[in-house]
Amino acid sequence: MTAGTAPETPSTGTLLRGDLVAPRYDTGSLAGVLPAAAGALGHDLTTSTGIDARHARDAFGLPQVDRVVVVLVDGLGLRNLAERGGHAPFLRGLLAGGSELTTTFPSTTAAALSVLGTGTSPGRTGLVGYTQRNPATGGLAWMVQWNGAGDPDDVQREPTVSESLAAAGVRVTSHGKSRFEGTGLTRATQRGATYVPSRGLEDAVDAVATALRTPGLAHLYWDEVDRTGHKHGWESWQWGDALEAADRELRRLTRSVPRGTLVLVTADHGQVQADLSQQWDVATDAELGAGVALTGGEPRALHLYALPGVDPGDIAARWTARLGDHAVVATRDVAVAQGWFGPVADHVLPVLGDVVVAMTGRATVVDSRVHSAEARALPGVHGSFTPHEMLVPLLTVVA
Repeated sequence: MTAGTAPETPSTGTLLRGDLVAPRYDTGSLAGVLPAAAGALGHDLTTSTGIDARHARDAFGLPQVDRVVVVLVDGLGLRNLAERGGHAPFLRGLLAGGSELTTTFPSTTAAALSVLGTGTSPGRTGLVGYTQRNPATGGLAWMVQWNGAGDPDDVQREPTVSESLAAAGVRVTSHGKSRFEGTGLTRATQRGATYVPSRGLEDAVDAVATALRTPGLAHLYWDEVDRTGHKHGWESWQWGDALEAADRELRRLTRSVPRGTLVLVTADHGQVQADLSQQWDVATDAELGAGVALTGGEPRALHLYALPGVDPGDIAARWTARLGDHAVVATRDVAVAQGWFGPVADHVLPVLGDVVVAMTGRATVVDSRVHSAEARALPGVHGSFTPHEMLVPLLTVVA
């Protein structure tokens, strides 16, 4: 398995110890996938963070084709797949010839889908967590559900790769569950694509095969592997069953699309198994709650928004002392300077926490005023910098 190459991105400095994985936003990352697909289709484009389509295609060694399908299996981290590969003989067989990519920070769906869709960075797309502050209202926004987030065209201002291709006359379709049709997240990340709703993965595979009778690009998103991991943990038999189902249908996809179609399979993040004995609650822990007006993000990667007049450095110092080696804590300025969110646009700065916290090991921090008892007890979590969360595959098949 190889990693892509591209111009250097900002260094993450020394905050991340050696067992953690720093994000990249070049062709060694999820950001390079759709530009590379565009390059494989013979189209020139350069994203606002400098990823060139033809360079990305060459970095991944992709052939010139007239049909591409990009499949994103939510929650299928590279380490998770490698360690449970007995449930996925088809995908496991592609690992040796695939690429190892990093996902975004936070390693979470909304941020990763926005970076996949635009070929940029969370700091440009403005999708920086499961929840985040809406500067217009001052309240929390839930980005996957797009609850309280505002106009998706205003939140996410980067052109999508799908928009660029559609403007050049390429047919672009997006395939997934019916409930994702027309949502704010779909609009923010896949503008330019025609959404084709499906009842399930088998139906979606059939729809992709039908769509690609005409040359172009198809997206396919499937979330059941991640949903099962959250509920039961990625080490469970239920997760293995969900992986088997995805593996079976992706094998069928390669046999159903027109000959010569390039199939790219990747993921938005992986998962770790939470240790609930290492969980802190901002709502009941006086040291953690002091000076914090709002807790955003998720239990593995938090945005802390300070009360007026409170020094973020004081919050960061308290959290560092309280959590010790269980977390990496940085003020917003330090996190931005070290490249955690990649290049950051001015309008995105107020969305970022005044303090950013990334959990290590299997620890979590929750806020029981925001997170339900069920959410606090989930065994499968993600968002931080561990290899299980950060490393994702790019698997390539020419049908």
